[in-house]
Parts: sequence; structure tokens; C-alpha cells
Amino acid sequence: MSISLASSPVPQDHERIRIALRDAIDQAARQLEGMDLPHGARHDVVGRLRAVLGDDEFWTRQSRSMVLLAAPGVLHAFRVANHLPDRVVVSDRFDVSGLIRAVSFPLHGFVVKVTQQGAKLAELDDEGRLVEHPLALPDDHRLMLERTATDGTFDRHRAHGATGDRVERERFCRVVQDEVVKIVPRGVPLILVASDDLDSAYRAVNTHDCLLDDVVHEHPDSLTRERVEKIAREILDRRRAADLREWRERFGNLRAQGLATTRLRDVAVATVADAVDELRFDLDADVHGRVDDYGNVELSNDGGGDGYDVVDELVTRVLRAGGKVRAIRKEESIDGSPVAATLRFPVPARH
Repeated sequence: MSISLASSPVPQDHERIRIALRDAIDQAARQLEGMDLPHGARHDVVGRLRAVLGDDEFWTRQSRSMVLLAAPGVLHAFRVANHLPDRVVVSDRFDVSGLIRAVSFPLHGFVVKVTQQGAKLAELDDEGRLVEHPLALPDDHRLMLERTATDGTFDRHRAHGATGDRVERERFCRVVQDEVVKIVPRGVPLILVASDDLDSAYRAVNTHDCLLDDVVHEHPDSLTRERVEKIAREILDRRRAADLREWRERFGNLRAQGLATTRLRDVAVATVADAVDELRFDLDADVHGRVDDYGNVELSNDGGGDGYDVVDELVTRVLRAGGKVRAIRKEESIDGSPVAATLRFPVPARH
């Protein structure tokens, strides 16, 4: 049983979300009725899911969505920063489409604003809105940028001069970035908004793998929330557009060599042969059917039967074989296909 459900980091919303989760569990339980299952399997799975409703630790910290995967003897619960559609799936395999899309090419990013007064972290969601994430900074972190005013023996002495200023700025920024990396997932773009001196200090101590090089030249204290949203959207749009241009150019060159394809059946054959180097897939694609171990694709137009989302199945297999996957929007697809793959070696085309 796989459940994805909209959630919220706001505690006041949690009771409403618990009710929605209870309804989703009831829906999944009804789907199990009449199935030929081992004795006690239905009770075991449903019981594990219902236990989440009373797990106060799980509800202490929520994000925008949750994903629950349950099977006899198994329960996995995930908090996901992306907005995922509500979905209940009972099948012979877990539906991990929400998790796959959350960890593939992100369509959102984070902004960390660093000033002498402190720091703030906000997430730019898929709808272009900033949502603040509280940082657990020490109460006295601002003092790291202050110098002693006298030479009193009880004063807290600081290093003076250019070197001392740099050391203090980097110490201040290290405290901030250590909290930032606890929240911002690896691979998700991070935009820095800071004055020139703190910008260089933060970059000197940064350990996040996707801190963008883009420099915001406006002073952070002069920026409104709306202006920060606009700047962040522009930066992420430029980054996505540049990435897409490079991908399309590379794809075209490889297709001329027989090392790239947008045909679903050819991508399936390449996937089962572990030939896919990188797969880009339509974030909203819904292609129902099955893929066998030879790459044969059997589509189901009505979405019924015992099939599954073929695109998500291909994505899962590519990841399992060590390939890369990236989610794209429909308008960014090539040839209007839900998939586009570059290959490690040629595979026979299906006719």
C-alpha cells in the first residue's frame, strides 16, 4: 500500500491532515477487501499505517507532503518538501513516483539571506512563493560580528584588523550554513543573498553542493519579500533554461550517433539493458501499463488492470542501474514524448 498526501509544517493544520490520512488508509483498506492475501496480511498492513496516526514524534515536524509505504512487516514514512498529488495505490509493488520526483531535478530552490542582524532561510516552492524555514541559531550568534568597545578585562575580546574581521565573518557564516545544510537537501539549488563581505565569507565556509554562483548585487536590507521572490525565480529560471539548452544540444548530437531516443518502447528496451545514461521524464506523465524483462511495453488505455505507471517504472530501473534521472515539465519535453534518454551504447530500435 502506497499513500502520498499533502501535508503542512504548520501545527494547526495537523489535525486536518490526520483526518485526511485516516480517510486515505480507509480507502486503501477497502481496496484490499476481496483480494486473495495471506492470512493476517491485511490486518498487519492496515495496522502499521494506522499506527502513524498516533505517532506524535512523526507529527512533530512535517513538510509539504508525506509518503507512506506499507507491506506485511514493513513501513516506511517520508516527509517530502515537494507538493505531491494525493494518491492511494494498492499493488504488487510500492508506488515511489512521488519520492522519485522529489529527488530528481528540482523545480524549486532555497534562499538564504545573511545580514549582520542574523539570517533567514526560505524555500521557493513550485508555485514561486517563499515559505520560511526557521533556523535554530544560537541566541548570541549576532555577537560574533561585534567588537569589544573597551579594553576592560571582562570584555569579550575579538580579533581586530582585516584578518580578524574575516575570521569573525566566517565564524558567523559557518554557524548559519551549518543550520542551512540540515534543511536544504543535497542537489537542491541554494541562492545566497548577502552583502559583499558576508557573501564572500559564506562562500568560503559553504559545504552545500548546490550553492549557486549567481550574486545578488542589491543590498539584502533593501529587499522586500516580493523582490526576493522575483530575484530567486529569475535565477532558477535562467539556470533551468541553460540546463535545458545544453541538454537539447547534447541530445541532438547523440541522437545523430544512435545514442539518444524519445521513443517510449526504445527507451524501455535500453532501460532493461542498463544502457540509459540519463533519462529526462515528464513530471506529469501518466502512462499506464507494464514493462517486461525484455523491454516489451504493454499499455493500458483505461488505466485499469494490474498495471502501473510505465514512466515511473523506467525511472526506477534507470536509477537502479546507476543512471541519472531528471524531471521536466511537459513544455520542456523533446518531440512531445514523456521520456527522452541518452544512451551508454546503441540498442536495437523497436518497430
